[in-house]
Parts: sequence; C-alpha cells; structure tokens
Amino acid sequence: MDELLERYICSRIDPEPELLKELRRETYVRFLNPRMSSGHLQGRVLAMLCKMIRPRRVLELGTFTGYSTLCLAEGLPEGSRILSIDRNDELEEHLKTWFSRSELGSKIDLLFGEALDLIPKLTESFDLVYMDIDKRDYKSCYDLLLQHQPSGTFILIDNTLWNGKPMREISCKDTQSLAIADFNDYIAADSRVEKIILPIRDGLTVLLVK
Repeated sequence: MDELLERYICSRIDPEPELLKELRRETYVRFLNPRMSSGHLQGRVLAMLCKMIRPRRVLELGTFTGYSTLCLAEGLPEGSRILSIDRNDELEEHLKTWFSRSELGSKIDLLFGEALDLIPKLTESFDLVYMDIDKRDYKSCYDLLLQHQPSGTFILIDNTLWNGKPMREISCKDTQSLAIADFNDYIAADSRVEKIILPIRDGLTVLLVK
C-alpha cells in the first residue's frame, strides 16, 4: 500500500489504542520481521470487521506478537472467545505478558504447534477465521478449514497481494510468492466461497463460506 496513502488514512481514522501502540513499538525493537505485525490501519479493520460479524468463536492462525489477536478480541461480543495458534512456543511468555495487561486478555486462548497438525484436531467450528501464517501452508490449511466450517463462516487471509509480486513474474526460488499467487488463483476458482480482495497494507482477502 502506498505509504503516503496509508499515513493519510491513519490520520483520519480512530487512533491506535495506547497499549497496541506500545506493543507495535516493542515488536519493532525486539523481533525480526516486525512488519508481520498488523499495525494501526489493518488492526482497526480487523476490530471493525469483528464488530460487524459478531462471532461467538474466532480462530486465528499466526499470533506473532499478539497485535492482531488483541484487535480481534476488541471486536468480540460478550461471552465470545478467540483461539490463537502459533508455531513458535518461544513467544508464549511475551504473549501472556501482553495479554495480561489488557482487559481483553481473558477472551484469548493460546495453542502452540503447526497449524496443519492442529486444525484437524479442533472439534468445534468457528464464525470467523483469520489466517496469517507461512504462505506455503495457506492452501492446505484453507482446505482443512473448509471441511468443518459451516455456511456463513468468514475467513480473512492476510498478505494476499504480497508487495505486488503475484502480479509479476516470480522467480522459481521465491516459494512464498509462488504460494501466494497459486493460492489466489485457487480461491478465484473456488465456488465454495464468495470472495473479495481488499488492497489494505499487503492485501486482505475476505471470504464467506456459502
């Protein structure tokens, strides 16, 4: 997304909550690849979508430092919960520390492991799924999810524009970009869902299971 455009939008939407601003700053100081964190604009989009959908159960695939998790939790109605899965159990202490600082932390359950291994073990369906994991796992996780999600489930998928690479010729060595391009083509042809791609930050695909 154009940086000037993003700055303009962020200056004219609801401000970034102070706890999230602090978390974003710490993410940039302490962690590799800090841009994986959702940030102000996408965080407000996730919170708003969650408020609009009013899900009882949310599944997040890819917790990272917890920014998007807190944004999703912000939009949950009373009594709803979010299950967030991440492959990196070294994040557990960090995540518990930050979630304990938020009044929303009690709505969040954490699970560590590979999404491909854990999704088949989940015994419940979800009203909203947010996926932001290794792009090479997108298609496989998506197909696993659709085996159990009922009609009306929303699935949000991050990074589907991937810095514009899916629209250009991709090196055979760039497996992440190839996976995103292949996934986008797969979704475009999938009649099981309604779909739209929003050009927010690095692309956000919104799917509705038919």
